[in-house]
Amino acid sequence: MSNHLFPKAVERIYRIHKVQAHCDIPCGIYDPHDAQLGALTVIRMIQMMNELPKPSANASPAEVAAYEAKLSRFVRVKEDHAEQVKRELRILWGDYFKPDHVKQYPELHDLFWNALKTASKARQEVDMKAAQDLLSTVQKIAEIFWKTKGADVRRQPSLQTAGGELVYPVPKS
Repeated sequence: MSNHLFPKAVERIYRIHKVQAHCDIPCGIYDPHDAQLGALTVIRMIQMMNELPKPSANASPAEVAAYEAKLSRFVRVKEDHAEQVKRELRILWGDYFKPDHVKQYPELHDLFWNALKTASKARQEVDMKAAQDLLSTVQKIAEIFWKTKGADVRRQPSLQTAGGELVYPVPKS
């Protein structure tokens, strides 16, 4: 971990360990947007897997290898983004939402539990329904998130190849 901020001698004396967090200060900067984009990416990767032409029975080894390489990249991105959704949701759940929010929106526990379980399913399987359910649940969480900040919300087409909508805040006038 040595860098210009922590010379090796300082690290040895104080046993400095690198940690990562968002954000245990807490910084107060939270946004469900990355979770929504992650869910859309899961949908898109499943679309791309389903659209990927399978090599014919007499395909060359190079054609088979090209297919397997593309498919493995799609799977990797799908799994990474499903995990990203889980990470973003854990941050919102653990750091942003407070007991008063749960009193105001008692469905929060179930929404987060379902979203995390659905993200796991979307990560483990090639299941378009799970991916769409994940986006839907993340959108519900985003709507509640913005309402707790005093904003109205609107759904807007994502304009991404995957389709779908994204939830955005609309400041109250």
